[in-house]
Amino acid sequence: MNVKKIILLLALAPTLLFAKPQGTPVTKDSFSNLNLNYPGLEEVNKLVAAKDYENAAKALLKYYRKRDNIKHPDYNMEDKARFAGKKLPAGVLEKADKGLLHQFYVHPGYGFIDYGQDINWQHWPIKDNEIRWQLHRTYWWQPMGLAYWSTGDEKYAKEWVFQFRDWVKKNPKGLSKENDRFAWRPLEVSTRIQDQPGMFNMFVSSPNFTPDFLLEFLNTYNQQANHILNNYSKQGNHLLFEAQRIIYAGCFFPELKAADTWRKSGVEILNAEIKKQIYPDGLQFELSPNYHVAAINIFLKALRMTQLTGMSNEFPESYKKTIEEMIIALTNFSFPDYSYPMFGDAKLTGKSEMQKEYKDWLQVFPHNQVIKYFATDGKQGTAPAYLSNALKTGGFYTFRNGWKNDATVMVLRASPPAFFHSQPDNGTFDLWVKGRNFMPDAGAYVYSGSAEIQKLRDAYRQTKVHKTLTLDNINMDSCNAKLLTWKTSPAVDLLVYNNQSYKELNHRRSVLFIDKKYFVIIDEAIGDAKGNVGIHFQLAEESGTTFNKSNNSVQTGYNDGNNLLIQTLNKGAVLTEEEGKVSYKYRKEVARPAFAFEKAKNDNKTVSFTTVLYPFEGSKAPEISVKEGSKHNLAKGIVDLTLTINGKKTQVTEQLTGN
Repeated sequence: MNVKKIILLLALAPTLLFAKPQGTPVTKDSFSNLNLNYPGLEEVNKLVAAKDYENAAKALLKYYRKRDNIKHPDYNMEDKARFAGKKLPAGVLEKADKGLLHQFYVHPGYGFIDYGQDINWQHWPIKDNEIRWQLHRTYWWQPMGLAYWSTGDEKYAKEWVFQFRDWVKKNPKGLSKENDRFAWRPLEVSTRIQDQPGMFNMFVSSPNFTPDFLLEFLNTYNQQANHILNNYSKQGNHLLFEAQRIIYAGCFFPELKAADTWRKSGVEILNAEIKKQIYPDGLQFELSPNYHVAAINIFLKALRMTQLTGMSNEFPESYKKTIEEMIIALTNFSFPDYSYPMFGDAKLTGKSEMQKEYKDWLQVFPHNQVIKYFATDGKQGTAPAYLSNALKTGGFYTFRNGWKNDATVMVLRASPPAFFHSQPDNGTFDLWVKGRNFMPDAGAYVYSGSAEIQKLRDAYRQTKVHKTLTLDNINMDSCNAKLLTWKTSPAVDLLVYNNQSYKELNHRRSVLFIDKKYFVIIDEAIGDAKGNVGIHFQLAEESGTTFNKSNNSVQTGYNDGNNLLIQTLNKGAVLTEEEGKVSYKYRKEVARPAFAFEKAKNDNKTVSFTTVLYPFEGSKAPEISVKEGSKHNLAKGIVDLTLTINGKKTQVTEQLTGN
């Protein structure tokens, strides 16, 4: 008998050890965060007053299951019919099913991570902060909700309730400073309060969504929203996210006492921040294209949520106008395939993804013909009436000869100081020609974490891995470009700016877009600094690059004949091959060609480079030479050059500055 008992206990051990936490008793305090005088809660109020708390909880659940006057922007209870029996998008069911096994899809850079049968919310297999932060955003819960709607299988609802309770139990605020750093960072909390209303609608009709769990959910939600209210980030996109999401909280759960306070707080912040964070040219002040798009959607999501609850008048007309200007700014620094440079930690984005964004934005701005043009892939609406364009405050400058796929487009960044996502790269650029980005930005690879992770991040932040000027290959001290000249004409588009890159060295870069066809870039290293001065370039991977050190030129060798020549025309420069990498996705990288033209700066005299970027057809690059004219004097800001390209001469005479 003893042996049988031991066997039985061993068989039950996993069940006993990992028993799912039970709900807490329903008491008067369970209703303390609710405004029981809210219309529709009369029966709940009556039962609470009678101290019949169990039935009050049942009445409250009945109220929420029937509530139809509060709408969610994405997932409402009536949407379940659209998903029932339908196949889910690729990857969604896998995330849901592996989530049942506690294999959570925390971050796309790492795939699925096993957190154990008894979930270890502190598990941190790779010391990348993003893994730990994004775990607490519970991104796999929404796929579980969609799987529940699609299949009707209660296992998803049962497991979601368990995981919600398990998270609450094991991650109480104040558990430790370390855990609070990740589980209760305001950005992660804001993600949860944004996403959980949608999950609420997905699961509230389930028998596993019990009256006692409803009160646990509401009280936990209340705690999280109040945490945001008292712990907003100081600035940047985090503050925008948090404000937008607390508006969600206030609009979706008006039955909670603090709802009006949450909503008004978020509205006040966004009304103030849209003036602070958006430059007059429409750029968001972090100067990262990804976060620029995110900011557009933050402002619009907040507006949409208030519209659904009849409170959109809390945003002035100027708020909506600024969002429209942000979208137009985006079109200016985008390529014909809707992608944009990976400046400032941005990642490569695809056409289908961005076209969907434009379609959503068109719903808000149906009369804007430029937005319509991008939303319909040029089938309707009109392209902007201009070509080259300068966003002068934020410092994104675009040279362009068309809006279609066969265009030549250069987007250059020469900006004021930005924030966390900014890199020491003023002067860097991407060059697109006829459907190909020849010179993509390096990207970011990773964000932050242990010393090992930070080393990986720093490798992609180096000035020398961007298309700009360095002194002794060290990072520039300052990114604070000062615009000197911007002008456009049929013959030449011209940009000239200064950046005090180092304490004793000023970088003046002049970019000339000649005949809307090719580029001449003049770089000057001005000041008392001494050392090795280099201008750096990087090409796309698999570009079939050929290096010709005899004439300081580099050319691509694409089989389709769409190619590029980069050649410095000064004597004394040395062509040096460098290690090159590019990261289009988080923790994904590929090797690519990289090189620099270098000169020694031995005194206080200015060192300069004149470089031609010439797109050409075929496999044979053109022969290019340059002759300085009698008026050529960079110190006085005068360019007087004769370019000879395959025997054809072109005179380039420009006043770079007003001096």
